[in-house]
Amino acid sequence: MKIYSFDGEDLKMMLVGSVNLLAKSKAEIDALNVFPVPDGDTGTNMYLTLLAGVKEARQVEGAAIGEVAEAAARGCLYGARGNSGVILSQILKGFADALSGQACAGAEDVARAFRMASDAAFQAVADPVEGTILTVCREIAAAFENLAQRYSDLVRITVHAYKQAQAVLDRTPEQLPVLKQSGVVDAGGQGLVTILHGIIRALKDAAAQQDIELFDLAASQQKEFVETRAKDYAAELKYTYCTEFIILGNQIPMGILREELAPYGDCLLVVGDNSAAKVHIHSNHPGLVMECGLKYGALQNVKISNMEEQGQEMRSGPKKNGSELGVVAVAMGEGLNTILQSMGVDTVISGGQTMNPSSEDILEAVNNLPFGNIIVLPNNKNIIMAAEQAAKMADKPVAVIPTESIPQGIAALLSLNPMEGLEENEEKMNSSYQDVVTGEITRAVRDSQAEGLEVKEGQFIGLADGRLSVCGSELAPVTGELIGLMAEEEGSLVTLFFGADVSSGKADGILEALEEQYPDIDFELYYGGQPLYHFLISVD
Repeated sequence: MKIYSFDGEDLKMMLVGSVNLLAKSKAEIDALNVFPVPDGDTGTNMYLTLLAGVKEARQVEGAAIGEVAEAAARGCLYGARGNSGVILSQILKGFADALSGQACAGAEDVARAFRMASDAAFQAVADPVEGTILTVCREIAAAFENLAQRYSDLVRITVHAYKQAQAVLDRTPEQLPVLKQSGVVDAGGQGLVTILHGIIRALKDAAAQQDIELFDLAASQQKEFVETRAKDYAAELKYTYCTEFIILGNQIPMGILREELAPYGDCLLVVGDNSAAKVHIHSNHPGLVMECGLKYGALQNVKISNMEEQGQEMRSGPKKNGSELGVVAVAMGEGLNTILQSMGVDTVISGGQTMNPSSEDILEAVNNLPFGNIIVLPNNKNIIMAAEQAAKMADKPVAVIPTESIPQGIAALLSLNPMEGLEENEEKMNSSYQDVVTGEITRAVRDSQAEGLEVKEGQFIGLADGRLSVCGSELAPVTGELIGLMAEEEGSLVTLFFGADVSSGKADGILEALEEQYPDIDFELYYGGQPLYHFLISVD
């Protein structure tokens, strides 16, 4: 079978073949994690992104390839999830831009489209790295360009380009040492090669007649499960008033101040230094809290909020008297959601590891808030690009604070002042979270060798700022060892958020052991409720 041009119906057929093969392969792509953590989601993110594009493309009634490509790109743009999904959406956008206004496309047109797709992908990434999906995309473009000069049969060209793409993918571990160390190829590159393979299957066999197989059912059910587990915590509030202020003084005893404030409530945060300390606490006696602070200096930026009233306002719609600034954050876990809302977040989008929200999810949250300016906290490095893409599409000014973890997001919120403007808050929040060290404790999902460690499937592993640092068979020792590596200075404040797989009793026991092991460190423990990760750890 020879094909010398593609029209819009052909493109729909090929997209369907690609999304179906990607659906069947997404678990294998997810498993191509550099570290053996249970949050591989590259395949899932690319699949859900492409699925959104395919659904949009299928709404086009005409057969012009330019119109179908434009619709697919638009769907991917809104449906983009994770960094790999955002890059894929840009690949589709470049492809569509090249074919704009065309009814059909021949070999040279397709080659030009892949070249523009590659250029768009590189432009979307601030610091392009070789050995990734970008490398694979560029070499696919080069293959199409070279082959289009020799052949006009698009099936033959695509098959040869696929073989070259597979060879490039196999070489990614030689370009990126961390891949070689982990014994995997680049997950995003594998996803792109799978898409090309799906195109070939659609061109050559019965896949051409297949409909979309709705493999997104599991993902939608998972989202439904998370949403139905959300609780109304207003009725369960133990403390009514969220109290915040800054103490300006000389030689403020940070450790003593924390000890004195602890009996007055929960969600206590005391950060800063001996000349300026910020206090945040939930309490029934804000007056006593402020009196305690006055012993050590003058109080500034005092803010007392009635959380019961805030809960009622949240159910009837977000309001901030006199403020034109709204805040959107991403988190997964009942406790984390409650903490973020108490610190000024108007909308918490359910998401994080393994379930990255799409650009459309973030855009919808931004546009639904009745504020003229919005701050977005992604709280995950794999959500930052989707948040930035949503910000570009929003109908109001949006500042994305590129927080890579919940602890960083909380640190940024401590600098939030809703009565100040967007630029002032963006500057303060960007500078406030970067000194926070983040730790994570989870279980290894496979045997692995990384960072000089031999990890066995099922072991507990600890990561410090995303770097695999410790492993072991017991949760408490691994947690203690990781904290020892992270908290190098005496007087450090370590905050632990325990997840859904850790009981409160076990968490309390681990806290007691840590306090004995590290008597010069101040510890705080909160329920986070996050899945997969037994502890999220913040070190200030």
